[in-house]
Amino acid sequence: MSDSYRTLLLLRHAKSDYPPGVADHDRPLASRGIREAALAGDWLRVHSPPVDAVLCSTATRTRETLERSRIDAPTEFVDRLYDATPGAVIDEINGVSSLFDHDVDTLLVIGHEPTMSAVSLGLATADGSNSAAAERIATKFPTSSVAVLRTGADWSQLTLNSATLVTFHVPR
Repeated sequence: MSDSYRTLLLLRHAKSDYPPGVADHDRPLASRGIREAALAGDWLRVHSPPVDAVLCSTATRTRETLERSRIDAPTEFVDRLYDATPGAVIDEINGVSSLFDHDVDTLLVIGHEPTMSAVSLGLATADGSNSAAAERIATKFPTSSVAVLRTGADWSQLTLNSATLVTFHVPR
């Protein structure tokens, strides 16, 4: 661990709609989701360091969440983040330095449940993490919610139990 740290922001997509005949991957945001994605972006701009890069699932609802959050950072849309296992998400995070041509100190990952909660809790160390936030995540990781973790490890070295869960926010 170095003296500097990296911030990982795990954002579940905003509330989606369920139009008839639309495949799961292609479901858009609902009206509530449009509003809450903007609230999530507002919260991130105030309460986290500026986002240096984004990894986003290719699903329509995650893309629209990013757009409505108004987070402006270099973005990679990653097919593997849709219907991903926690291990696949961590693997994508481990490869961040090969995806972006600049240092990434704050990374935003936009994905789905139940994966975002599993990654949040899996990465969090038992000592030093916010236990109230962990309990809330274990109970429910609602749409538009953000888990904030910090680590001194390089992204390539991020593993289970290697980050501190700082906070959990549900924008409403």
